[in-house]
Order: sequence, then C-alpha cells, then structure tokens
Amino acid sequence: MRKLFVILIVILAMISSSNAQNNSSSKSGKLTIASCQFPVSSNISENYEWIKKQIIEASLKKADIVHFAECALSGYPGVDLKTLEGFDWKLLYEKTDSVLSLAKQLDVWILLGSIHRLSEGVKPHNSLYVINPEGKIIDRHDKRFCTSGDLEHFSPGDHFVNFNLNGVNCGLLICYDIRFPELFREYSKLNTRVLFHSFYNARQKKGSIHPFIMPITSQARAATNYFYISLTNSSATESWPCHFITPDGLIQNKLATNVPGVLISKVDISDKYYDASRKFRQNALNGILNSGETVIDSHSENRTEIIKQ
Repeated sequence: MRKLFVILIVILAMISSSNAQNNSSSKSGKLTIASCQFPVSSNISENYEWIKKQIIEASLKKADIVHFAECALSGYPGVDLKTLEGFDWKLLYEKTDSVLSLAKQLDVWILLGSIHRLSEGVKPHNSLYVINPEGKIIDRHDKRFCTSGDLEHFSPGDHFVNFNLNGVNCGLLICYDIRFPELFREYSKLNTRVLFHSFYNARQKKGSIHPFIMPITSQARAATNYFYISLTNSSATESWPCHFITPDGLIQNKLATNVPGVLISKVDISDKYYDASRKFRQNALNGILNSGETVIDSHSENRTEIIKQ
C-alpha cells in the first residue's frame, strides 16, 4: 500500500510539474481552489490522513491551492481538546513537516489550519499557515478575534496576511473574525481579490444558529467588498459545509452537510459581477460616508422642523 502511495505521488508530481510549465503564463489572474472539509478531531494522525487524502484529490483535480478548516491538523481546543495540557507537540511538528513535503511533491499551495506554539508560558496562536509549492511556510495568519472561550487557550493575532498567487491577491481570516466587518474593509483597502476564511463550527448543539447565519454573513461581506470568499469548516456532526461565494454575494457552489468532501471552484479576476457599491466604495473606504456632494443649506441644518414655504 505504501509503495502504491509513493508511485502515485511521483506520477502526480510529474503531472503537476508539466502543468506548471505549460500554464504559468496563461493562468495569470486565474485560480482553481479546493475547499476541503472532513471531521476534524483530537487525533492528529487521523486528521493528517484526511489532509493527505484531500490534498491528493485536489491535485488530481488540478487545484492551485488547497484550503483547510480552522485547526484542521491539530484539533480545536475547547471542543476536540478540553485542554492543551499534555498536547503532543512533537507529533504535530512531524505531521506539519509531512504536509510541507506533500506541497513540494505535488507542486501545490496549501492553507493549513493548526496551532502555532509560542514561548514557554505563553498561549499559542490559532493559525493558518501559507505553504507554497516549494514546501515552505511563507506566512502565517493568526486569528485576530478570539472568542471568550478561545482566549482560555490562545493568544490573539495582530496582523493581516496577503500573498500573491497567479497574479491574484489573496487574504486570510479565521472563524470569529467574521463578526468584525472592519477586518474585511481593511482587506478591501489592501486590494484583496480572494479571501480564504477557515471555520470550526462543528459538534454544536442541535438548533445552533451558526449554519444559518455564517454563510449568509459571508455573502454580505463578499458583496460589500467585491471579493471571492472560500469558506471551509469541519464536517463533524452539527456543522455547515464548505461554500464558495462570488464577488456579487452569490453562492457559486457548496458541499453536502456533515460529510467529507473537496469543493473545486474557479476564479478569474477578469470576470465581471454585479457590484452595486462600486462607484462609491473607495470614497467610503477613505471616510467619505455619503455619495454625491453634500449641501450647505439652513433647511438641511434644521433637523427639528419642517419649514413650509
């Protein structure tokens, strides 16, 4: 079985190398995105097997980048893990290195949700690693807004992350960041065209509001800022599935709920979408919070009377 896997990796690497050489110039401004879901758990080795399987599937489907959920490799503290005491950091490092090797072997970008360890006595970050096709971590997004529960386990992040892939400016957010439209506005100021947003909204109580409000909130964020959004989540029970949203705020496609899968979506930044706020968005970003020219008029300034003429 291991020999068969090695042969498959070699074949995929050869295909990926050939595709990269043939398409590097023709793919400017275009991306094929694989948004992945599987039942994230406290078992790092099991999580890695899912990740490996889905990276291979994404590569076979010629994805440029493979996007995973929040804490996909490590498991999510507070739900999958009750505490980080006794956490197996050695195994996490080992499996992270294996993901880096896969990225290099398959010539693919990977966005990996995990826990990033800090100094002794300092709570770790809840992070997304940006892994390039050379198998290198080129940047790391740390969850900016941690929930009250998160703060028992994590230190919050303090920076934005943008990276360029095929001429497309990409940005990152994690889960609870969705509640703060200011983050999306900042990414808009940074000319972000695709936002990769990783979630862990799974193993919730029945009747949770999250499956209803998270995708629709993301639709609003996409439309008001005019960027594509890839949403990933765990597919453990009581979750909601991966979605891909276009800059007009519509859902292009999504996976089935509570089952593992890989969602393949296409981006071409030359495509035009309905954009109701286009004409005035830049003014709003610059602090001009009205359209047209304001007037200086006594009838306008008097807001407590209707002046009859």
